[in-house]
Amino acid sequence: MIPEKVVILDGGSQYGKLIDRRMRELSVCSDLKPLGTPAADLKDAGYKAIIISGSPSSVKDAEPYHIDHAVFSLGLPILGVCYGMQFMNHAHGGTVEKKAMREDGQYDIQIDVSCKLFTGLSETEEVLLTHGDTIDQVAPGFKVIAKSNNLVAGIADESRGLYGLQFHPEVELTKHGTQILSTFLTKIAGLSCNYTVQDREEACMEEIRRIAGTTKVLILVSGGIDSAVVAALCYKALPHSQIVAIHVDNGFMRKNESTMVIESLRQAGINAKLVKAAHTFYNSSMELTDNRNGGKGRKFTSRVLSQTLEPEEKRNIIGDTFMKIVDEEAEKIGLTIDKCFLAQGTLRPDLIESASRLASDRADVIKTHHNDTHLVRLLRERGRIIEPLKDFHKDEVRKLGSQLGLADSLCTRHPFPGPGLAIRVICAEDPFICPDFSQTQTLIRLIVDYSNSVKKPHALLQHVHSATSEEDRENLAVYSSQYPIRAILLPIKTVGVQGDGRTYSYVAGLSSSQQPIDWKIVMYFAKIIPRICHNINRVVFIFGEAIKDPLQDITPTVLSSPVLSTLRQCDFLAHRVLQENLLLEKVAQMPVVLVPLHFDRDMMIRSPSCQRSVVLRPFVSNDFMTGVAVTPGIHLPEEIILEMVKQLENVTGISRVMLDLTSKPPGTTEWE
Repeated sequence: MIPEKVVILDGGSQYGKLIDRRMRELSVCSDLKPLGTPAADLKDAGYKAIIISGSPSSVKDAEPYHIDHAVFSLGLPILGVCYGMQFMNHAHGGTVEKKAMREDGQYDIQIDVSCKLFTGLSETEEVLLTHGDTIDQVAPGFKVIAKSNNLVAGIADESRGLYGLQFHPEVELTKHGTQILSTFLTKIAGLSCNYTVQDREEACMEEIRRIAGTTKVLILVSGGIDSAVVAALCYKALPHSQIVAIHVDNGFMRKNESTMVIESLRQAGINAKLVKAAHTFYNSSMELTDNRNGGKGRKFTSRVLSQTLEPEEKRNIIGDTFMKIVDEEAEKIGLTIDKCFLAQGTLRPDLIESASRLASDRADVIKTHHNDTHLVRLLRERGRIIEPLKDFHKDEVRKLGSQLGLADSLCTRHPFPGPGLAIRVICAEDPFICPDFSQTQTLIRLIVDYSNSVKKPHALLQHVHSATSEEDRENLAVYSSQYPIRAILLPIKTVGVQGDGRTYSYVAGLSSSQQPIDWKIVMYFAKIIPRICHNINRVVFIFGEAIKDPLQDITPTVLSSPVLSTLRQCDFLAHRVLQENLLLEKVAQMPVVLVPLHFDRDMMIRSPSCQRSVVLRPFVSNDFMTGVAVTPGIHLPEEIILEMVKQLENVTGISRVMLDLTSKPPGTTEWE
C-alpha cells in the first residue's frame, strides 16, 4: 500500500528536521524538500499536505528565499511555521515588519479556540517563539487566530485550509505542539496516520553493509552514546575483523575520561585502541581564508590551537586534526582513507547546526561540529564516510542503544562535545566592548530597577516600553520592587541562536545580596532581558554579594595546561555532586564553562585581573535542539546547586561561580 505523504518545504530552520521527526512519531510519512520546489513537482508526487518551515531569512530581504506561489493554489492544506507564516501572509497581500519587540524563548500566547487547528486547547498556551519580524497587516481572506501580547502569533484562511503559526509546534518547548500537528494532519488534512517505519536498527545495519561491503571500517569512539551506538551497529552488522575502533585523547577530556571510556567500551564488547594525542592537538593549526575587510581570499595559517581565541577556528582545527590522526592510524595498519571507510556518530542536530547540506541547504551556521568540518565534507563527497545515525536525534539514539544492549551508563551518559573542554574555555586577549556596551549596560540596569527607573525617566526607557507590553511593564514594576537585583554587562561574548540564525553577543550578569534568592523573579528577568536587548543572548546569575562595580577588563586566557586543569577540576567536582546525590538523570547535560572574568577587585588600586570565574550550565532537554535552563527548586534542589557553588568557590584561581539561566533559544547549550 502506498503511504499517504506530507512534504516539508525546508527554509533552513534550526528546528525544521524536528517537523520531520514529529511526522514519524505521528505515524505519517514525510519528505523534506527545498523551499523553492515547484508546485507542479509537489502535485505530481501526490502529497496530501504541505508544511513550510521557519528560516533564518526574512521576507523583507532584498532577495528573499523563493517559494512557488502556485503551492497555495494546489488545494492542499498548508501549515506555515514562523517564516512560513510570514511568507504565506506576504504572498497573499499582507505585510511583515521588523518591530522593536522580538521574541526568543517560551511565552504564553492567546489563541482562538474556535479555530479548528486549536481543537481541544486552552485560550492561553505556552509556546516557543523565535522571531524578529512579525506580521503588521494581515492578508485579505485571513484572520488572526493567535496573539502574543500585541503581536500576531497565528493566522488562518480556514475555507482554503491555510494556517500560519509564528511559534514552533514541532519543539517540546511548545507544550501542546504535537497535538496541534496531529490536528492538522487528521482533522484538516484528513490523513489516516497509519504509516509504520521499518525497524530502524535493521535499516542502519543494512546501510552499513551496503556502503562498507568487505572494506575495513574505522570508527572514532569518543565514549559518548552516538559513537558507541555506531560502533555497536558496526560490530553487529560486520565481521569484527573488518572493524578498527579508535579512541583519541585530544588533551581536552574530562578528569579520568579516557580511562573510563576504554573500560566502558570494553564492557560493551567494543575493542578500542587508545591514541594519546594531546601534544599534537595543542600544536595543530590549519589554513584559513581571509574574506574580511577586502582580504580577497588571502590564505593564511591560523594560530596553533593552544593560542587560538575564536570558537569556530578552535572547532575547525580540532575537527581537521581528528581526521589527520585517523589517516595516520590507518596508515599504521597499511590502510589509506581511500582503502577504508570512516564511521562516525553524526546526528541530525549536528548537521543542522553546522549548516550541512545533508540536513538543509538553507540553515545558518550556529557552530561547526567536529564531525562536519571542511575535511569531513570532502571525505563525504568522496563517499568515504558512513553515518547511519544522520537522521536521528539524541533521545532516539539512546533508545536504539538500549535496544542494542548497551549498558545504561553509556545510554544515559551526558553528551560531551568532540572538541571537549577546548570549547568550554572562553578564550580572549581583550575585553569584548563594542560601541553599544555602555548603552546596553545602562539599559539592563533600568530593566532590573524598573520600579525606580520610571520615577526618574531616562531616554532609554522608551526602548524598554517599545519592546514590552503593558503586562510586561506591570510585572517589571512589581518584581523589581519585591527583590533587589543588580545587572552588569560582562565584557565577553558567547554563541547563541536567535531567529534561526547564529549570534555572537553579550552576556548579562544578575546578582543580589538578599537571601534567599528569589529564583522566580531572577528567571523572569533572565527571560525578558534578551527580549528587550537583542544584542544579549545569554543571562547568568552570579553567586555571592551583589556586584557593585562594572567589569571592563578580562584575564587573558588561552588553552594552556593550567587553565585546562582548573576547568577539569571544576567539572569533576560539579558532576560529582550530581552523581553522589543520584541526580545525573535529572538534567540532559551540564557543561561547566571557564570565563576570563575576575570580580571583586579594588578599582582604586588598579589590581590586575588574574583570576577566572566558572559557569554551571545544567540544561533540561529531550530533543537537544531546544531546552530550558535548570531552575533551582524546580528541576534540581536548590541545596544541590549551592553545594556545587561552595565546592567550586574553593578551587584555586576561581573568582566567582555563576549559573546560566538561558533557554535555547536564545542561547545555545554550549557557550561556544
